[in-house]
Amino acid sequence: MNSNNPYGGNHAYLDTSVGLQTMVWHNWYYWMNRMNSGGSYWFYPKGRSMTYAKIKGGPLAPHINGMVYFIDVPGGTEVCINVSGLPPYQPATKDKDPIGPHGFHIHEVGICEVGDPKEPFQSAGEHWNPDNQPHGNHASDFPVIFSNNGSARMCFFTNRFKPWDVIGKSVLIHESPDDYRTQPAGDAGRRLACGVIQ
Repeated sequence: MNSNNPYGGNHAYLDTSVGLQTMVWHNWYYWMNRMNSGGSYWFYPKGRSMTYAKIKGGPLAPHINGMVYFIDVPGGTEVCINVSGLPPYQPATKDKDPIGPHGFHIHEVGICEVGDPKEPFQSAGEHWNPDNQPHGNHASDFPVIFSNNGSARMCFFTNRFKPWDVIGKSVLIHESPDDYRTQPAGDAGRRLACGVIQ
């Protein structure tokens, strides 16, 4: 730990004594809040410690706003999402899927054009599936997002990719939960929000 940490020992900071390609993490939520408030740090490609996507809601959920971080850790990647503006939960009915918890995936194309406002973000393509697995085992199949009065925070680990592998792809939040079995995409419903990974 660098004793010159300008934020004190309980905060995240960039330890320049070991070079700009090394991120030293001391408090996840401090760092996430700092990033969400407008800060950003860039790292040279493959030496990056982190990539990220700014998520914005489309016409079906215009209030969604947040960040997804992909942090390089030993053996894989820590994925963290911090999002607000999610729609209120609605249970399933005979002819309608539930609204929430929300499917959350990486998609293969880094384009977040709305296109058809009734079926937005089709420009992002299908799930990113670099090793040609059935749905439920895609590298991009993530846990669903549970809303807490419109907000959600979640971090999880994956050993399926490194942060630089997903630069130029997109992350999407869907209207309904992923069932992790329907082929090819889990029946997660319409696409509510999109962000390009950079």
